[in-house]
Amino acid sequence: MRRSGATVRRTRAAVVTAGVAVLLTSCAPVISDGAAPRDASVAPPPAGAVPDYQLGGAYEPDDGVGIVGRDRGAAPAEGRYSICYVNGFQTQPGERDLWDADLLVTVGGEPLIDPDWPDEVLLDTSSADKRDRIVDIVGEWIRGCADDGFDAVEFDNLDSFTRSEGVLDVAGNLALATAYVEVAHGAGLAAGQKNAAEYARTLRDEAGFDFAVVEECAAFAECDAYTDVYGDAVVDIEYTDNLPRDWAEVCADPATPRSVVLRDRDLTTPGDPDHVFETC
Repeated sequence: MRRSGATVRRTRAAVVTAGVAVLLTSCAPVISDGAAPRDASVAPPPAGAVPDYQLGGAYEPDDGVGIVGRDRGAAPAEGRYSICYVNGFQTQPGERDLWDADLLVTVGGEPLIDPDWPDEVLLDTSSADKRDRIVDIVGEWIRGCADDGFDAVEFDNLDSFTRSEGVLDVAGNLALATAYVEVAHGAGLAAGQKNAAEYARTLRDEAGFDFAVVEECAAFAECDAYTDVYGDAVVDIEYTDNLPRDWAEVCADPATPRSVVLRDRDLTTPGDPDHVFETC
């Protein structure tokens, strides 16, 4: 179960080589509407609905909440647009034994562990055969989200290639993301891009994502990178320990996505002394 790690991830993503950045931006056609889902058979999150992000544990949402994000191991929130969290590019904590050794990135003969998440190993997206075998596993999780009643699925760690020590590249991750979106759409789920602001247009245009789930776009002044591509189909989670200014000012900023929530970094449940849930 992932909680965040967005601060460090964005810092790494921002220093990806210029060649990769040019590849991503130059190959993507311009989207004029920036709002409609790529697959008309699926529905993105309701525009402007209040979100809650419950990866740290499921609980009954407040009455005004219309969008709820939960881990794939939890049930969807009844009566709310529910987004299923899937870690699509790294192993989940406690699940490394699900993966054949050759599907894990290794450097110097050792599995390459995400330095900010020591219980997660990068998945090897470097070949079509490996990607197919990864989809065999993750595809079952995606279809399980649909069977459980979720409306959409989000895929974390799209940018794993930026911390792969050169083993992976953007093309492999984009190909895997495209396969995930196809499985999601086939199961009747909208597909959500998770973070990776600088790749939003390519991920929508080429992989076919329908909306974005983003962490701290206000804190990093990058909300426009998502809303320019997805319009109102952006769900933003800001965290109390990294607010760039007063929460009221964040809410009043026209650049802030309409669907935004302030949460504590560990996404705790009500009753925990650290629990924070505030909306605009």
